[in-house]
Parts: sequence; structure tokens; C-alpha cells
Amino acid sequence: MIPTLGHFALALAFAIAVAQAVIGLFGPKFRDATVMRAAPALAIGQFVSLVISFAALVWAGVVSDFTVRNVAQFSSSTTPLLYRITGTWGNHDGSMLLWCLILSLCSAVVAGFGRTIPTSLRARVLGVLGLVSAGFLLFTVTVSNPFQRIWPPPMQGAGVNPILQDPGLAVHPPILYAGYVGFSIAFAFAVAALIEGRVDAAWGRWVRPWTIVSWAFLTAGITFGSLWSYYTLGWGGFWFWDPVENVALLPWLTGTALIHSAIVVEKREALKTWSVLLAIATFSLSLSGTFLVRSGLLNSVHSFAVSPNQGLFILVLLGLTVGGSLLLFVIRAPTLGASGVFAPVSREGALIVNNIFLCMIAAVVFTGTMYPPFVDLLLGVQLSVGAPFYDQAALPLTAPLIVAMAIGPMLPWKRAALGPALVKLWYSGVIALVILAVFMFRGHVVAALGLAGALWVIFGALADLSERIQLFRIPITRSIRRFFSMPRASLGAACGHLGFGITVLGIAGMTLQIHTITVLRPGQGVTLGGYRWTLERIYNAPGPDYAARVALIDVTRHGKHVMTMRPERRFFLAQHVTTEHAAIRTNGLWNMFATFANEDTSGGAEFRFNVHPLAPEIWLGGLVMALGGGLSLSDRRFRIGVPARRSLRKPQHTVEA
Repeated sequence: MIPTLGHFALALAFAIAVAQAVIGLFGPKFRDATVMRAAPALAIGQFVSLVISFAALVWAGVVSDFTVRNVAQFSSSTTPLLYRITGTWGNHDGSMLLWCLILSLCSAVVAGFGRTIPTSLRARVLGVLGLVSAGFLLFTVTVSNPFQRIWPPPMQGAGVNPILQDPGLAVHPPILYAGYVGFSIAFAFAVAALIEGRVDAAWGRWVRPWTIVSWAFLTAGITFGSLWSYYTLGWGGFWFWDPVENVALLPWLTGTALIHSAIVVEKREALKTWSVLLAIATFSLSLSGTFLVRSGLLNSVHSFAVSPNQGLFILVLLGLTVGGSLLLFVIRAPTLGASGVFAPVSREGALIVNNIFLCMIAAVVFTGTMYPPFVDLLLGVQLSVGAPFYDQAALPLTAPLIVAMAIGPMLPWKRAALGPALVKLWYSGVIALVILAVFMFRGHVVAALGLAGALWVIFGALADLSERIQLFRIPITRSIRRFFSMPRASLGAACGHLGFGITVLGIAGMTLQIHTITVLRPGQGVTLGGYRWTLERIYNAPGPDYAARVALIDVTRHGKHVMTMRPERRFFLAQHVTTEHAAIRTNGLWNMFATFANEDTSGGAEFRFNVHPLAPEIWLGGLVMALGGGLSLSDRRFRIGVPARRSLRKPQHTVEA
């Protein structure tokens, strides 16, 4: 009964999305305010329907209703409750329903919080969102139905993929999807602006907060995904240039550029064409990632196995969405003339430099990700593009980006001089140069460059804050008052730069890692990083749906006990799969990392021990960046005082749609 209700609610959501698209896109053409006001109500109705549908699928998983094929294939009654819930989106069909739910949430948010947007523009934005939702809902209802029934039902389900039985799965996919799908709002604003033939400061103010919230969710999602792979896959790394990791990075790069472009649109009514194109490109890359993950083109531990019909359907949907929006851009872009003027050396100029390098990095990553499947498709030749390509092609482009990140906030708007900005950063430069010299002298070239760049950005962000509050130039009490009265958007931007610097610091520190792979028997040990790692014993431990073998590792330093580590090997009974569960200990500045592999007949096993300097800062920096986005969103200027649209100085030819 409940799955049937969920299926009906899913079909109802599709019908509402179609009505939302038609009314939103064609209502402004007839200038009927009553019709246009129906679009927000339909958006909220679509969201409510999908909440009911998604809740029904979760319920089916919780109660182990094996008449639902999705539950029978990806859950079991012996699976812990948390993973019966998270298993809802741990497969293709369920994840697509979650995607549709978040997409409908975007429409509902615009409907509920977009009252300051002109009625016609809001209707068009909701119409575009409704059209995108209708496409994905049609896909879900027809070829990816999560409520498909089977009879007779199996006595026991296949269970959740053991790799996905981790608390990280409860937060990583929903947050990542919120970032992916959230960019649909900026995309809808871009398409609506192209239809109206107008982009101005008000448009930049409306687009910016929606882009920031999507960027913050995507940043947090990528951060949690990196952390999940670090401790779950047992490889001891945080990023592997995996194709699916790359398709998450691509919209993050262009989304970051979009945030900066929207600032220039708001401040100077410049970069209009670039901002619209970045909005289209960012959501298009999000859709492309969806297709690549679900089409089977990319070979990845993250990929879903799907049928050819599903991959073809998403490809057609991708072509219509991306192709249609780019065609509209080609037709209407000439009407989006820039009116703002600024000098090359200015904050606007620094933002342009920032965007150029972000887009260049995105182009490199896109090429490395797409070239192998493209060559395989055309020539039947299988190629592999690995970390060396990305390290040599993409990482050098981050150097000028890092330099500009510290200098840009020090430059005034419109026109500036480079000298005064560098003077304000003198101590940041001194610290960076000292670190560079020290690690260069020790022969750690990559670490030296990374650590110096990270400290340049970190102390540059702190210098920006100290300049704003006039630290040490006025009484400290006044500086504190200035800090708390700062615009939240400025504080959030500094926090975002600070977080990026912290992440670069952690990445650079990881290049100094040391590790060893050894075979140990009880009582034997190995020395690594000044610590003695000794295997005490290996014993059995039961789990909720697995049997574990646990190795007890005693870590000592100068003969004194430091910590005990317990890496595990888990055998999942339902799937007959064995996974490795790493043991990690941290003090906030470095991680101790241990895994163990196959045991031999003599009672020993193969172990991998790592010492990772500054590894925690990788994920700390990501969370600080996401926090910076949250601080920016709390700025009252995003909630009130949206600039009123000025009347056009001269008539422009617009096409109503």
C-alpha cells in the first residue's frame, strides 16, 4: 500500500512539474499576473508530492518490503537500520528519486523565498526549473522506477553494498546532490535572463546567494566524500583523480568562478555574458556528471551499473538541456552588453584572473576525464589518464591562482595600484619565503611550493581581515567592534580563502607522508616515523551483518605506550565480500593510519602503516570554506535591500516566451 502511494505521488509530481513548466514559461507572455502566481504554488505542490514519494521508499527499506525490487536488491532484514535508510539512495533508482526531490526543493525555495524577484522573472525561473524537473521525473517514472514490484518476493534481500555501509553515506550523497542540483537555480536565472534579454545588478544580487548555497553544499559534499574514501577504501589517500571525483570537481571550479563573476555583475554590471555562460556551464557539468556516473562510460568505484536505456535517456535529456540553453545563449548573448568600466589592475581585474585560471583548470580536468572514453568509443583503444597527468597539467595552474587570491581582496574596486596592496601583504610574503627556503633546503620541492602557497593564502586572508578592522592602528576594543559589524559577505569571503589555504596546507603536508608495507606475526613489529608498531594479536569480533578479524597494534615511542590501533577485515555474510577497515588516530596535525590485508597460514598478515603530516587540515579547510559560504548567506543584504531594477535607458528588442 505505501509503495503504491509513493508511486502515485511520483507520477503526480511529474504532472505538476509539466504544469509548472508550461505556466512559468508561457504565463509572462500573456502578462497574466494570476497565472504567473500559480507557478510558485505548483512548485510547492511538486515538492510535497516528492516528499511523500521519497518517504514511501524509505519506509519500504526500513520495514524490508521485498516486494519492491529496489529494496530486495539493495537491502536486507539483517542490515542495520541506518544502512537500510541510507541504502535508499545508495543505488541508481533511489539516488535519482533523491535527485528529483532536491530539484523540487530548489523550486520550492525559489517560490517561498523569491518574493522580492519580479513576478515575471520568478515565473520564468520556476518554469525552467519545472521543465528540468519534468525531464528527470519522466526518466524516473519510465525507465528508473524505484517502486517497481516483484512477485514472489525473496525471503531475504541482497543487502547494502558493504563499501557503502558507513555513516559517511548518510551525509555525503545528499549533501553532494544538494550542491549539484542547487546550481539549477543559477541555471534557471541565466535562461530566464536570456529570455528577457536583460542582466543587471539586481540579477547579480539574486543569483549570487543561490550560487553560494549550492557551492557551499558541493564543497561540503566533496569534503565528506574525500574523507570517506580516505578511511573506507583503505588506500591511505584523500584524492585519486578518480573520474567520478573529477566530475564533482568540475562544477565546483566553474561554480567558484560564477560566484566571483556575479560579484562583478552586481558591482559594475560587467562580465554579464561570462556570468550567464558560467551559470549554464556549471549546471551542465553537474548534469554531465550524472550521465557519466550512470552510463557506464566511466570505470569507477563510485559508478552505478545501469541499463543502456537509462544511459541513453539521460544522454538525450542532457543534450536537450545543455544544447537548448547554449543555443538560446548564442541567440540572445549580444543583447547582454556590459556597461561597467574598470582598469586592468583592480579588484575586478583580479577576479577575472581568478576566473581564467579556474576555467583553465576545469578544462584540463575535463579533457583528462573525457578523452579516454572518447577515444575508446571512436577507435576502440583503451587509455588511462592517471594522477601524473593531472599533477603536471592542472597543479601548475594553481600557482598564479594562489598568488591572485591573496592580492585581489587588497585591491580597491574599479582602479588600483599594485604596490600598496603588496605592502599590506609583506609579512605574508616573508613567512611564505622562509617556509619555501627551509623545505627547499631539505629537498622537498613540491612540499615547499605547496606549504609556501598555503601560508601566503592563509596570512593573506588574515591580512585582509586585519585591514578591515584596522588591527593595531586603533584601540583593540574598536577593532573588535569593527569585526562584529563587518558585512557577513566580506567575512565569508575571507573565511572561504582561509579554508582554501588550510586545504592546500594539508595537501602539501601529505606529500611528506611516510609509509611501509610489511608482513608481521604476533610479537613482531616495525619502526616508522619514530614509532614502533607491534602486532600483539589477531582475534575475531562479531558485527551486525559481518564477521570481523581485528588486529591489535601497539604503538610506542622510546619504549613508552602511545596508542592502540585496531584495523579490521570484515566479511559480509550476505554478499560474500571482504572489506578493509582502517584504524586512524589523529592529534589534529597528523594522522596515524593502519590497515591489514590477507592473513597467511602461519598466523601473520600483511600490514600497511602510514604517517600523514597535516592530513586533518585537508578536511578542516573544506569545512571552513563551506562555513564561509554560510557566513556570506547570513549577510542581511541578501535578504533585504535587493536593488530595484532600473528602467532601460533605451528600448531593447526582447522575445517573449
